[in-house]
Amino acid sequence: MCMENFVSCCPQASPHQHCEHISPKPCQHKEFFYFLIFADLDQFSSGWHLSSGTLELLNKLPPHLTHDVKTRLKCNVRYIPPLIWGKSGHIQTALYGKMGRVRSPHPYGHRKFITMSDGATSTFDLFEPLAEHCVGDDITMVICPGIANHSEKQYIRTFVDYAQKNGYRCAVLNHLGALPNIELTSPRMFTYGCTWEFGAMVNYIKKTYPLTQLVVVGFSLGGNIVCKYLGETQANQEKVLCCVSVCQGYSALRAQETFMQWDQCRRFYNFLMADNMKKIILSHRQALFGDHVKKPQSLEDTDLSRLYTATSLMQIDDNVMRKFHGYNSLKEYYEEESCMRYLHRIYVPLMLVNAADDPLVHESLLTIPKSLSEKRENVMFVLPLHGGHLGFFEGSVLFPEPLTWMDKLVVEYANAICQWERNKSQCSDTEQVEADLE
Repeated sequence: MCMENFVSCCPQASPHQHCEHISPKPCQHKEFFYFLIFADLDQFSSGWHLSSGTLELLNKLPPHLTHDVKTRLKCNVRYIPPLIWGKSGHIQTALYGKMGRVRSPHPYGHRKFITMSDGATSTFDLFEPLAEHCVGDDITMVICPGIANHSEKQYIRTFVDYAQKNGYRCAVLNHLGALPNIELTSPRMFTYGCTWEFGAMVNYIKKTYPLTQLVVVGFSLGGNIVCKYLGETQANQEKVLCCVSVCQGYSALRAQETFMQWDQCRRFYNFLMADNMKKIILSHRQALFGDHVKKPQSLEDTDLSRLYTATSLMQIDDNVMRKFHGYNSLKEYYEEESCMRYLHRIYVPLMLVNAADDPLVHESLLTIPKSLSEKRENVMFVLPLHGGHLGFFEGSVLFPEPLTWMDKLVVEYANAICQWERNKSQCSDTEQVEADLE
């Protein structure tokens, strides 16, 4: 089936709905599974069209539970981009890259410092909830931003503020070396798939808030990190309610060839991101390449010279980034650091979100989440036609709204999962009482 003629389904309710309106009814289910349906909406009599960006959620019990009531939940959600420019993935991506968001709030949080085993100093910012959660539980969103990003980025601030107002505590990882005012304390920066800092943040949250449950969220490169983290070991999924990944590419090995192509201007985007990475690395050159530094054996002074002339992320990864962890080749680095080989080990509800017009993620990469969602009942793949890369701006004609469709989608999905978990617990308690009475 041609991807352009199909749209995927997602577990999302209207932003105006309350979480109790989008959850399965209690005591009807023993289990709860998601499945993905690609529907040619032009052939349906419902009047929905692909251009509207309409998404439908279907929640269904697995076929083997034939003796239980098969309950379906349907919630229609429309992503309506700004009329004049919203259907351009390039403009959406450019606005995200240049502005982040419009009229971003300034949530108040506390910065935490963790000393890693190799001497690196990892930081994350902690934001307490501003309202009671709709299910009344203690729930923390652990958030991993995109490449070279941190908690002070406008799109992160906007999302955190919205999540706080919906009753979530938020912990946001600051990628190692990304904050301009935090010096590196070891010859190492963040990399494409290193989960050490994210894991340290999650462990801190679990230890500090033993009763909290976790919602894991990753944006772009952060989506790769959080999915890889969950799949690395089953223990990493303990106390995790669900995971959401937004706009990641799933496989750096498969993406590297497409990133050197000029269609959709990917080669130009590659150059811009490489230039930004060079600036960040060079701002830490004393900590990474200084004479007093005990550098990784494979990292040489000549690599600094090659860094100056690099024009792509692949060149930077090959000359510098892979050597932080001792990989022998770029191929080995990309294979080991990509989450694609870990996705099948994730058993918690997982929502993978991409935009069909994302100029950074080639359409061939979208076969990875599509195939996974068809095989795994806990996985949903959400593919609106528009949104660009981490854009998803909303607005009537010209000016975008401060809050994006992406922000609402992640929070509403998390609300639905939390409500389902609450109802599942109530169902189990009721069944236990009935069993005792018998």
